[in-house]
Amino acid sequence: MNSEKELSGKTVLLMAIAAGVIVANLNYIQPIEGLIAASFQVSKATVGVVAMLTQLGYAFGLLLIVPLGDIFNRYHLIQVMSALSIIALLVAFWAPTVTIFGIASLLIGITSVAPQIIIPYAASLAPALHQGKVLGNVLSGLLTGILLSRSVSGLLGSVMRWQYVYLIAAAAGIILLLILHRYLPRDLRAQQDLRYGRVLGSLPRLLRQEKYLQGAAINGFCLFGVSNVLWSTLAFYLADQYHFGSNVAGLLGLLGITGVLFASVIGRLVDRYSPRITIGLGIVFSAVAFLIFASLGHFFIGLMVGIVLLDLGTQFGQVSNQAIVQSLNREASSRNNSIFMFSYFLGGALGTWFSTLAWSHFGWTGVCSVAALFLVIAVLGHFILREPKQLRSMQ
Repeated sequence: MNSEKELSGKTVLLMAIAAGVIVANLNYIQPIEGLIAASFQVSKATVGVVAMLTQLGYAFGLLLIVPLGDIFNRYHLIQVMSALSIIALLVAFWAPTVTIFGIASLLIGITSVAPQIIIPYAASLAPALHQGKVLGNVLSGLLTGILLSRSVSGLLGSVMRWQYVYLIAAAAGIILLLILHRYLPRDLRAQQDLRYGRVLGSLPRLLRQEKYLQGAAINGFCLFGVSNVLWSTLAFYLADQYHFGSNVAGLLGLLGITGVLFASVIGRLVDRYSPRITIGLGIVFSAVAFLIFASLGHFFIGLMVGIVLLDLGTQFGQVSNQAIVQSLNREASSRNNSIFMFSYFLGGALGTWFSTLAWSHFGWTGVCSVAALFLVIAVLGHFILREPKQLRSMQ
């Protein structure tokens, strides 16, 4: 297959848009948690558990479904998972009780894994010297989807019933599915003779053998956990500190556009320098962000500056870690990505859970303390991480 032909600018743009639209499903709940709690007449901690189920479902979808990309045709697999995510969104829209909504949220997480099939697909098509740039562009779409999902959800929740957020998301998913069916490149690689059970059984072995994968998994766990510590509690903090609604929580998500704008730059830095350097920058940005939240979070400008730095730190870590993971054995690219992203969203789920518990018992100070714990683990993990020889030889 001709990588240059398959990875035209339009193809990369389509992959970026698809990643953004689908990953957005995971984050619609964050700005409207207060509205959901009031609607079902449950506590904020209960809704925090539901939000955690979405992240946890995504983590297990990564572990159980993404490895199928090493077995089946990725063109078809991406579309099947997109269709299933649409069904899960419709169940969330219809859900009459918090229990059914929780089940739907879990299913949304499990079925919205197509972006993590798209990422190794894009990497496999990319010329080696431009892999970081291609990954940066696709991950820009991913981050844009995360940012816009929070803004769209918060704004829609302020003018209509929160359930319509999920209906509109399902409609967007249907449109995207039709476009993917028409324009997504066909997967022309020779299919590997692998069995599903053997593929799943190989995951622990891959993690044991690949110390670079271990380091990326630890770092991703921590940096996405830190990100979710903020975004899972921001709506509560805004309501308590400033008496703001979901619309403001959603609008603050737009500040993360800095990370989107820098994603391709970060990708080029990874291509040129050591990923260890850019991952270190991600840890520094995230740590400074929470120092600002802890000391100046009661000032609105402090929140804004901290959000910009936090999303920039998250993006530095994500692009750098993906470059490391995708530089490993390409025959196991989907499985490597599955292991990394499982750890990534497991960290996000735990960040969501612990931060909502901390908010309920200790307020904003407790939230910042949870973030500090994740960052300490990230610093320790950073001493484990080394970039693969493949990346060093390309620099």
